Amino acid sequence: MPHSSCNLVQSPCIRKCCLDDKDVCLGCFRTLDEITGWTSYSEDEKLKVLAHCTKRKQQHDQKYKGN
Repeated sequence: MPHSSCNLVQSPCIRKCCLDDKDVCLGCFRTLDEITGWTSYSEDEKLKVLAHCTKRKQQHDQKYKGN
């Protein structure tokens, strides 16, 4: 099992890719740079990206859903 500890943090991609004017995907809320760099990130870096995605999604929902 050479890769048993690799890729514990899964990609948040939901296959609904659509970039906004700031190059943020409206499906997973990663930036274009985060999407293209995902496979080279450490597990810690991936967790940080996911935290940023959560914040971006909340901001998007507040802006466009009036929450």
